Amino acid sequence: MRCYLQAFLLCMVFIFFSLVYVFNQLASTLEDRDGWGLKDQGIPGGRSHDDGHLLRKRPGLAGRDHEEGLDRCKSLSVSYWNPYWSLPADVCGVNCLLESSLRERSSSPGKHHGDERSHVAVVACGTRLEETLTMLKSAVLLSKKPLHFYIFAEDDLHEPFKNALDSWPRTAQTKFNFTIYPITFPEENAKEWKKLFKPCASQRLFLPLILKEVDSLLYVDTDILFLQPVEDIWGLLSQFDSSHLAAMAPEHEEPRIGWYNRFARHPYYGKTGINSGVMLMNMTRLREKSFKNDMTTVPLKWEEILMPLLQKYKLNITWGDQDLLNIIFHHNPESLYVFPCQWNYREFTIMTSSLHFEPSMRPSKSTHLVRTWRPHCFSRWKPHFRPPNSYCGRASHLFTKKLKQSILSVQQEVTQRR
Repeated sequence: MRCYLQAFLLCMVFIFFSLVYVFNQLASTLEDRDGWGLKDQGIPGGRSHDDGHLLRKRPGLAGRDHEEGLDRCKSLSVSYWNPYWSLPADVCGVNCLLESSLRERSSSPGKHHGDERSHVAVVACGTRLEETLTMLKSAVLLSKKPLHFYIFAEDDLHEPFKNALDSWPRTAQTKFNFTIYPITFPEENAKEWKKLFKPCASQRLFLPLILKEVDSLLYVDTDILFLQPVEDIWGLLSQFDSSHLAAMAPEHEEPRIGWYNRFARHPYYGKTGINSGVMLMNMTRLREKSFKNDMTTVPLKWEEILMPLLQKYKLNITWGDQDLLNIIFHHNPESLYVFPCQWNYREFTIMTSSLHFEPSMRPSKSTHLVRTWRPHCFSRWKPHFRPPNSYCGRASHLFTKKLKQSILSVQQEVTQRR
């Protein structure tokens, strides 16, 4: 009888420790993977000046006190390394476990099925703070589904971005998350990449390698204004076939004023090249694909092709990273989905409509995204945004049609919620 009792007690002890182990493993899987992903890459991801936490706004939180509670649990949450019995008395292990799960559902930019968020990246350097905030405002204002912003900025812009986004109304803050990252290039060639074309512009080439937990991403330049919800262009991902891994607009639609077909000294995509100011990417496919190239007979991965391509063509390229993308997709045209200029409406598009080409060449559809191109939009020799009674302003309906529809849709949604 004593032997049976000892065996029973041993079984109970074994079951107890097994349950403890399973509980710890479960808690570990609920940790916020954002921070872990950055640590694995050795990148000091978007951080604040005091506590080193990722700068992130979480939708649906009730106020600053609640955010601070989550931060407390973020640093002292239940995990294999920090089990519940070692937490301080003022931290509730169960709450931290639940809040960790909440962060995983609402904040982690991982590859989750059914994630309704649109993931938007932007790179801001120098004096682009206000311009970038204007772009973000247009995205938040018109979008109905939640957004996650990945803001890559110089160190001195981190705090201004955080303060500005924190100051937005709560009704706006519930619609988006944001993460701030430093400008990051490969160490051995950092200066060369940073000075390519414009400061920090080539950062977009390295987004698939930095945001490894992000499946798909919309990159936009700082001078973009959204005229309709972000989820509309995000929906173009559903039109990708099995070979597509990125989508961009043509650099020009009219070859007679095209730049690449007249001046380029390197390969480029299609007849007139592509513009990388608005770039929709399936980054999982980008990371997995081996790209054909003119440097070797062996296809190269994304992280393998960038530097050799720059070294070969750096004396022949004018538009920096955009030219490199043109070269890559020239050799891999099946991988690119080309969307119309309405999704990247620029000054050359507007000029084309004013050159009195035959009617079939004039843009007849409404505009979805517009490139303001900073002071050029308002200069005397490019008066494309002048009032409607001016000559060029006669095409103003191209800009306002979709914007009116988007604003009416937002107003109807607000009215229904009331």
